Amino acid sequence: MANLLLQILVTACFLGVVIVLFFEDKDYIYYTFAFIIIAGIATAYFIPEARSLDFYISQIEWDVVFFLITMFAIVEVLKENLIFDELARLIVVKYGNSPRKLFYVICTVSTLLATIVEDLSVAMIFAPIIIVATRKLNMRPAAYLLGMTICINIAATLTPFGSAQNIIITDAFNLDILWFIMNLGPYFVLCFLVTLVLLDKLSLSKDIDFCKQNICAEEEELGEVLKDRKVERNQFVKNLIALGIFIVLLVVIPELYLAGLIALLLFVLINPLKQENKDKKHISLSYYLKQVDYKLIYFFICLFIFVGLMELNGTIGALEDLIEGVSSEDEFILALVILVITSLLSGFLDNTPVTIIFIPIIQILIDLPEFYRGPLVIAFILGINLGGNFLPQGSAADMMTLEVSRDNKVKDLSYRRLFKVGGLFAALHIVLGIGYLAFIIFVI
Repeated sequence: MANLLLQILVTACFLGVVIVLFFEDKDYIYYTFAFIIIAGIATAYFIPEARSLDFYISQIEWDVVFFLITMFAIVEVLKENLIFDELARLIVVKYGNSPRKLFYVICTVSTLLATIVEDLSVAMIFAPIIIVATRKLNMRPAAYLLGMTICINIAATLTPFGSAQNIIITDAFNLDILWFIMNLGPYFVLCFLVTLVLLDKLSLSKDIDFCKQNICAEEEELGEVLKDRKVERNQFVKNLIALGIFIVLLVVIPELYLAGLIALLLFVLINPLKQENKDKKHISLSYYLKQVDYKLIYFFICLFIFVGLMELNGTIGALEDLIEGVSSEDEFILALVILVITSLLSGFLDNTPVTIIFIPIIQILIDLPEFYRGPLVIAFILGINLGGNFLPQGSAADMMTLEVSRDNKVKDLSYRRLFKVGGLFAALHIVLGIGYLAFIIFVI
């Protein structure tokens, strides 16, 4: 009885953390710390093992924490030096006279960038430039914005560092970039191509010959907007080379955090800071580390501890038994259940807590002799990364695109339109995922 009460209390604290995330004006870190303290004290009262500080330290996946810090710092270096902005500017300059080519190139480049950089950052960079470029061409921006944000929503399925959730999953199941490319690459390519073609037919084709009257800015003004984003060519090339080296390091070094640390040192080295009132430059890792938003890091640490407490009190084991019972020991049914449940939960809740809660459940299931690791982990990754796209608020990139659209008075891209189009494509991506799982299990 006491154990059941403990499970209910710890689960209630965990759900409290999830609920706080819906209130953007609240400091979710404060409430997360408060809930974890309540859950920890209650667990320590009933279970002596939870009275040791070593228990809590051991629950934290420190290699994940360090890799996230290095990734966030590298993104700050690239943002500070406008590397992604310059890439977007070059695309607009080169393909500005061909609306359809511009659409395909923007969607492709933004999606590939989102496989290594947080999708929110990609949306922040590309959305304003899309609006400037399309208005220069007397085009509606909405089709391009929809294409970008819907395509980058599937980017995380291709690489182990395409999302923070993938980094955690990669560490838990000892995956690497080659595993992702071999096991999820075919799905990504199929899904991306189908999405592009349908977006072209359903959205872009209707807008491509449309001339917007009295909305374009003056030519000189648009030129200045693009000009302001220009970066020194040598600096841009050096960062692209460094980005390529980083990807190679992620392939050849199994320890992601080590690859991240080496790459971070390289990026800081080739992007020295100017000293105030001086022409000299100096290397400063501390500057970029100060720019990192550590709230997400602290949040992950608390979630790791929550899962440790739920494993200790038997909640995780009970969930595993429930899911296994529903599947009736059929691997396809089990994979389907995992995909659907994680998709639904990620659609209504933040997908990070869902990820961390389900990792130990998946680990237990793949250790059973009747199941294979591949299909279950693939279903897990697809569900976690695709489920949040059903609602605009489930995707940070979608919300950023909407915000930029409002600020720039893009009248034909509303919450309602993004909800309708994005939701339909999210459903399509899930259906393609189910078909892909069936192909893996029954054909391969």
